[in-house]
Amino acid sequence: MTSAVSSLLRPALVVFAVLTALTGAAYPLVVTGLGRVAFPEEAAGSLITREGKPIGSSLIGQNFSDPKYIWGRPSATTPTPYNATASSGSNLGPSNPALVDAVKGRIEALRAADPGNTAPVPVDLVTASGSGLDPELSVAGALFQAARVAKARKLSPQQVQDLIEQHAEGRWLGFLGEPRVNVLRLNLALDAARS
Repeated sequence: MTSAVSSLLRPALVVFAVLTALTGAAYPLVVTGLGRVAFPEEAAGSLITREGKPIGSSLIGQNFSDPKYIWGRPSATTPTPYNATASSGSNLGPSNPALVDAVKGRIEALRAADPGNTAPVPVDLVTASGSGLDPELSVAGALFQAARVAKARKLSPQQVQDLIEQHAEGRWLGFLGEPRVNVLRLNLALDAARS
């Protein structure tokens, strides 16, 4: 009986050890190595540094609330906005009154921050992304905020608009998505701008 069990147990343990080595060590090492070769910046976290210190990632949004900055999309993560450990959307459907109330509140906050701005509010300024971590904003969303930012920084609106356009990225493959800006990179450029 003991030899029958050992004759079944030995192959099972060998298969377990081989699969563990392949899927638990070899495969992750190969994929990580290929990622570092093909996409070195992304594989390293797409870190953005200032004076040699990392201040964020171009892949994860940050919560900007000061009027002198371009604000990104709202974040639905909890307990704090842009919490990368709690990536998720709000899961509120378009007919949910809580979503309607949240959008109305966000529109009111944008209008209160820039009372003279009567332009239509771009949808990405009042709706959270599916991940809650979106680092990018539509060019229209950034331009909507240009006058407020210019006033807070004592820059001309044209200077802010020029910076937005300089940092705009086109559609992916020329036809997918919308033109957009990376909010962190744009805000760093605004910090470096002179009046």
